[in-house]
Amino acid sequence: MTAEERLAELGLTLPQVVPPLAAYVPAVRTGDHVYTSGQLPMVDGKLLVTGKVGAEVSAEEAQGLARICALNALAAVASAAGGLSNIVRIVKVVGFVASSADFTGQPQVVNGASELLAEVFGEQGRHARSAVGVTVLPLDAPVEVELIAEVR
Repeated sequence: MTAEERLAELGLTLPQVVPPLAAYVPAVRTGDHVYTSGQLPMVDGKLLVTGKVGAEVSAEEAQGLARICALNALAAVASAAGGLSNIVRIVKVVGFVASSADFTGQPQVVNGASELLAEVFGEQGRHARSAVGVTVLPLDAPVEVELIAEVR
């Protein structure tokens, strides 16, 4: 089954690439790799939720938002690689979680992104990863995800 077919089976479609909020591009290809800029949980040009995880945003809600971030990152990779089918494997994911001072569940939040990538790419979606708690993210987003993908 192709990545496109898996997305459809999950009831998902690849969104349009989220336009940059500042002086950068959504993704850069160099050789056989595409690096994305950090992707926020934006849908149709709007940030879905604001606030800190562990305060205004629950860990479960943030996990769903990380999934949306990963979908946006896939759109950025696909745009630089000539399509989703040109993604060979996901190499690395970095997830940033805007956290309340006592929140320590960043890895579980970023699992939302990791699990989506595994659902779409199977074993080729398994990756190295970092999950980092931060004080604040752009637009007061709760989660931001970036990734590196190997492409053909």
